[in-house]
Amino acid sequence: MIRSFVALTLPQDIRSALVLTQMALPVPRRVAPENLHLTLAFLGELSHPVLDEVHAALSDLRAPAFDLRLRGLGLFGGKRPRNLHAGVAPEPALEHLQAKVAQAARRAGVTLEARRFVPHVTLSRFSPEAADLPRLEQAVAAAGLLSAGPFRVDHFALMRSWLRQPEPEYDVLAEYPLLP
Repeated sequence: MIRSFVALTLPQDIRSALVLTQMALPVPRRVAPENLHLTLAFLGELSHPVLDEVHAALSDLRAPAFDLRLRGLGLFGGKRPRNLHAGVAPEPALEHLQAKVAQAARRAGVTLEARRFVPHVTLSRFSPEAADLPRLEQAVAAAGLLSAGPFRVDHFALMRSWLRQPEPEYDVLAEYPLLP
């Protein structure tokens, strides 16, 4: 079984800007620069045959390239946050691509979680107990004006996730070009 997801990889200059943002925030654990990405669909644990079907479906996907901008910071987890992330400026082409990726995955036989797509780049994962919440919320508010980009999105990737300590490792299994 292969733990996999579909994502947008980020250019080096955007990752560098996010690393600078991470360094300014009081978080116990930062996502490594090479792991920064924007998930389009989490596929879960897939067998090789199903992963082959996903690859075929994603290879047939046609969507236009677009520009994307990261904007603002946020926390997921309500009153007990566990995730600090960079937000994404509204972009209809991103929503269109994500819907097509989800449709392709379902066509290949993958059952996706029934969640609303909230585009973001995770900067830190932590247990609520490990975070100094008042200080973190204050830092997020102060740094909430984050803006990175625009950058061109001209491809997306099928990724493999290895659950390792202290954090997962990701490998690109395949990349798929978007239309110019």
